[in-house]
Amino acid sequence: MENRFAIRKAEWPDLPQLRALIDLSVRTLQARDYTPRQLEGALESVYGVDTQLIADGTYFVVKAGILIVGCGGWSKRKTLYGGDQWRGREDSLLDPTQDAARIRAFFVDPEWVRRGIGSLILETCECAAKCAGFTRLEMGSTLTGVALYKARGYAELEPLDVPLGNGESLPIIRMAKSI
Repeated sequence: MENRFAIRKAEWPDLPQLRALIDLSVRTLQARDYTPRQLEGALESVYGVDTQLIADGTYFVVKAGILIVGCGGWSKRKTLYGGDQWRGREDSLLDPTQDAARIRAFFVDPEWVRRGIGSLILETCECAAKCAGFTRLEMGSTLTGVALYKARGYAELEPLDVPLGNGESLPIIRMAKSI
């Protein structure tokens, strides 16, 4: 039986559900790739809702009925990753003729994985970035997300280590794709 999902731009009233979804997704789905200390440090200092994406209209939620089961977005700003609490933010605008748009902050409810939610959000983001004039996309993927992005045509560029507030670091992979 095919699942029916609705995708729409994230709205301010979604914030409590988004925060809960991100926490659950990270603690459950990323546990095989990162240590508990890395996950806690990431939740405290990196992961979280980036309200600039909501303000820009570039963050999306996927709903199954009344439940938000996935979220993710793209950005026309320099920040490669990180929620509101991330100190390494660079919110200046990118130039679509020279810069790559950013794919950002994808999270799926663990009970809803492997049903095309991540791909649906990614397609939506790619189309929106292309409509905004971008021809390239870039992201900082968690180790957990690399397989999805590779399957969708992204290439690994380099490994990065994100410093966390608790002294740990979070290995991620910088990836890119032309559209």
